[in-house]
Amino acid sequence: MTTSHQLLAGRRILITGAARGLGLAFATAAAEAGASVAMADILQDTLQTAVADLQKRGLTVAGFTVDLADPQSIDSCAKASVQWLGGLDGLVNNAAITNSGGKATEQLAIEMWDKVMDVNVRGTWLMTNACLPALRECGRGSVVNLSSDTPLWGATNLLAYVASKSAVIGMTRSLARELGGDNITVNAVAPGLTLVEATEYVPKERHQTYHDRRAIQRDQLPEDVCGAVIFALSDLSRFYTGQVMAVNGGFVMN
Repeated sequence: MTTSHQLLAGRRILITGAARGLGLAFATAAAEAGASVAMADILQDTLQTAVADLQKRGLTVAGFTVDLADPQSIDSCAKASVQWLGGLDGLVNNAAITNSGGKATEQLAIEMWDKVMDVNVRGTWLMTNACLPALRECGRGSVVNLSSDTPLWGATNLLAYVASKSAVIGMTRSLARELGGDNITVNAVAPGLTLVEATEYVPKERHQTYHDRRAIQRDQLPEDVCGAVIFALSDLSRFYTGQVMAVNGGFVMN
């Protein structure tokens, strides 16, 4: 029986958006839990630095370039990752863009809206499809989609991102039903406002709102979200699917 520190022993995991922030935290935690991890990102230099740092620690990771706005890039990344891993047990659809932060609805450009949807929604869908043959073959596949708690409370001045992350929740539920017969679980993790590079644009006032209204009143860190992702990738969650795990210190309770 595996220990709590080796919940993913022998697992083969692909994580998108893994060069920094939450994705890097997930990749680190998964590798520390015994998994081999394919780390995918569009930020090639940042990715290679992160991969090298983890490899120096003796962790089994490799880097792969992906642009979630490009269907061909998604297919190539999935193929190369599965080939390096020798199969696939878990996929973490973490990569996303924000772009609409700080803008009211009438200030949003159509081109920006489409870009957010192409990456956050279509990209998540296409990466999942590209990985399905390998996930089916493994017999115990897990898909973890990163949503956000913003659609759970209706964050303002962030509409394209909020809409995209709401779509991810809907996709998660539909995919859970579609793929349950293949013994593939599909769950969403919805973090609150986390201190990472991608949230540096967020005004101080909103950070303070999250801080003050959380049941656990402190800043949310990347490692706070890792437990939910590792759980969803592990055998502990084999009868848990179609669910949204809001990890936000009690800011939103569902």
